Amino acid sequence: MTTTGTRTTAPAADSRLLGLAHYAARGLLEHVLARHGATFPQQVALRAAATAGAPRTPDELVSQIRAALKADPAGIRADLDALLAKGLLAADGPHLLATDAGRALLAAVTAETAPLSARVWDGIPDEDLAAAGRVLTLVAERADRELAALEG
Repeated sequence: MTTTGTRTTAPAADSRLLGLAHYAARGLLEHVLARHGATFPQQVALRAAATAGAPRTPDELVSQIRAALKADPAGIRADLDALLAKGLLAADGPHLLATDAGRALLAAVTAETAPLSARVWDGIPDEDLAAAGRVLTLVAERADRELAALEG
């Protein structure tokens, strides 16, 4: 942002600014995750398993995580294997479930990131958050359509 006199001019939202905001916020989370020996993709996978309404198979988790992260399925499977090896996920027949240790990790990360997130979002007017939410939803929908067309 630049300030001229008493007026502040914010840059127009674009892909670069969106990326910078994403990586800044993700950097906070990754800093916390590193203290717990976890990576961002592992946390996404663990959260997907822990918050699923019904138990998920590895293939279902890979599909869900791929849709969210646009990541390579082989890398996602490696993250699931790492979570199994760490005892954060457990196999229950054909399904993968978050263990007590996995749920405890998610709770610890949530507790540690909550004050960071609160400071990041503090003071942003509700109407600005609503406008940003509308724009980001639209950008995500359009980008997903473009990616589907490219992969089509």
